[in-house]
Parts: sequence; structure tokens; C-alpha cells
Amino acid sequence: MVEAVLIDLFSLPANLQSNIQGLLHNTLETIEKCSSNHAPCVYVMCCQRQGSERKDEQELLFPALSGFQSLNTRLEVIGAQSTAAALYTIKQRLDEKDLSIIKVILPTIRKDLMKVYIDHLFTAVYQFEFEDLQVVSDCESLQISEPQHEGQTLLSQDVALIQSEIQMYLESLPSLKGELTILRSSLIPDDIFLHGFTTRTGGISYIPTLSSCNLFSSSKRRDPQVVVKENLRRLANAAGFNPEAFHRVKIDHANAVCIMGKTAPDNYDGIVTNQKGVTLAAPGADCIPVLFADPVRKACGAAHSGWKGTLLGVSMATINAMVSEYGCNMKDILVVLGPSVGPCCYKLPHESAKEFHRIDPKCVRLFDSANPYIDIRRATRILLERGGILPENIQDDSITDQNQNITFCTACHPDKFYSHFRDGTNFGTQIGFISIKN
Repeated sequence: MVEAVLIDLFSLPANLQSNIQGLLHNTLETIEKCSSNHAPCVYVMCCQRQGSERKDEQELLFPALSGFQSLNTRLEVIGAQSTAAALYTIKQRLDEKDLSIIKVILPTIRKDLMKVYIDHLFTAVYQFEFEDLQVVSDCESLQISEPQHEGQTLLSQDVALIQSEIQMYLESLPSLKGELTILRSSLIPDDIFLHGFTTRTGGISYIPTLSSCNLFSSSKRRDPQVVVKENLRRLANAAGFNPEAFHRVKIDHANAVCIMGKTAPDNYDGIVTNQKGVTLAAPGADCIPVLFADPVRKACGAAHSGWKGTLLGVSMATINAMVSEYGCNMKDILVVLGPSVGPCCYKLPHESAKEFHRIDPKCVRLFDSANPYIDIRRATRILLERGGILPENIQDDSITDQNQNITFCTACHPDKFYSHFRDGTNFGTQIGFISIKN
């Protein structure tokens, strides 16, 4: 069942401008007639010209809106200066109400354009169908059907213009939840390396569990890639790295490692380089973002270490890649564990807990319970030390000076960090990043 209807009147053809009220009235009449049991939310999208003395489209629509009692509280006119701005505002309304099934009623000539906007501003969480504005006439129009595919395709320059419009609009949005904050380790020398761990503030993501500097997009979440890209651009400006030379691990919860400059595996949880100006990153939203730096050989790496990756030794696999590829010495490599879920909050089923108990009994609390508490940070340290990393070259939550601690529990600090464990499936993601300075 359709949950929302979007009527696109943003750029009507000239021959329809004079009949805009009639078109809208007829469309709303059909929607009301077909949805007596469940009235969908209706959004009318139109142009709002800045500084115009004549009545704009938004003002011309109001007479056509009266009389629709069942839609009265669920109907809203969204006026904006660009399609990107109007559609992004409507997306916010949909997300506030957790709506995902949307019918778009629009002029035929706008259909291909609208699909490009939707592809960029929405994810696979949403379902769209399209209907011609001129042919809304019966109840069948509100049934879900396959999207129509037009034979005409947009020119590449048209798509580029739409992308530019979206980017410019997102860049104009204010940061949410405060300024962008980066946590840095005193262990990694800042004269050689640029590095940090992000928090959740300073971006534009507005959905509560993703707000505000979410740095990961997927088909299962409501934050589109363009929003994540804008968050990354703001991070890059604040941190001082080039977002076009940014490489994030492709998570598989395993121990494969990518060597920059060589053919990459399809998926990998570790990545290393000795190239200057290339920023490596590992995400985390409970899993540990781990950074590696060798100031002697001037090489670095990043790894994503969840409980599976920890057991599979992803951190040592990343270090071994640095040793074999760049001639690094174990005693020179520095390792920093970023914000991640702590043993205060993280539980695993007893069978999985056994694997951590074998590493060291101190990695498990309440071992005899059905779901013991697990310390994946301690397990990571133990495996690193066994692999040859010096204890003093590892920074985690065991640090003596708590003013220097950056390995906070993500689940315990909802104001600072995202947490899958705490927030559920539509969770945001922070990252750890590192590069060798030019």
C-alpha cells in the first residue's frame, strides 16, 4: 500500500501552467477517493522563486487544496528554489514518519530527471513508482506497480548538472549537533602522519540514529551516498586530507588485507600503504577501528576489527603486510585502538565467548552465563603482543593517563559515538583514518 504520494509541480510545461489548480484538484480528488481507509501523506512539490514580486507557484496552489478533509492533516506544500532542495525536504518528512513506499505523480517529461534525483538522494530502503500527472483518473493509480522505464535516456551532461545541484545544496546545509570533532592519539607522531578518529558531530545526517557525521552508506540504511560524501568532505576539510585520495576497507569481518597499488581483494578488513597523501580508513560502530604507523619505514595501515576479525587475527595480518611489503620492523610499529564497544556492554553467545576465553580468560566476564561479556580490545592487545608488537607501542583503554584515552566505549556515549549494539539496524558509523604527510 502506498504510504506517501509526491505530486511534482516544480517545473510544469507552459501549456499546463494555466490549469495548475485544476490539475492539482483533480489529482487530490482521485487520491482522496481511492484512499478512504488509509489516507497517504501527500506532498506537493513546487518552485519558490527568491525575490520574485509576482505570485509564485506555491501561492497559486492554495485554492486547489481546500475541501480535502481526509487529506487535510496529511497534505503539505513544499516550496523550494531547486528540485534537490524540495526533494530532500520531502525525504526528511518521509523519514520522520518512517515511510518508504512512495508514488510520484509528475509530468512525463520530468520522469527521467526525477529518477536521477531519486537515485542520488534515496537508498534501496525506499520503493518508488511513477505515474503521469495528466492521466490520474481512477483508483487503480494508487496500486503498487513496477516503475515505468522510459525509452529516452538523459544526456551525461544533464546527469552531471543534477549531481552538481545536489552537491551544492548539501554543501549549503548547516552542521548538526555541534562542530566536527576529531580524536587524535599522542602515540602517533604528527610530524609524519595525519590521523584521527571521528565522532558523530559536525555532519548533515539528520535521522536520529545516523545524526550527524555518519560516514557509511548501505542499501539497508536511509542515508544516501551523497550525504556520506558531504560528511566526508567536511571531515577532510577539517582534518586536512584529500577526499579524492581516500580509501576505506571493504568489510568482510575477516582478515584479508589490501596492499595499495596492487590488485585489491573483493573484500578486505585491512589496508596498508607507503604512499604519501593517501588516506586509509577503517569504519567502526562497536567494532574497533585500528590504526598502524611505522615512523621509521614511513608506512601505515588501518583495519576493521569486530569480534570475528579479532579472532581471525586481522590486526596481525595488517602488520604482517606492512612487514612483508615495506620492510617494517615489528618493534617500530605503533598501534592505536579507536572508539569501540567495551566489555561493560558487549555480549556474545557462550559458544563464541569460548574462543575469547581460549585467548585469555580475562577477555571474558561471567563466562558461565548464556551471554558473557567480551573484551575484544584486550584480546586484540594480547594477540598483538604475541605477534611481536611492543606493549608500550599499543594504545587502548588500558592507558594510564585517562586524559589521553581515545578508546571510549561507543555504546556508553550516545552523544559522541554511533553504536550498532545500542541503536539497531539503522545505525551510523564513525571511522579511524591515517595517511603519511607529504
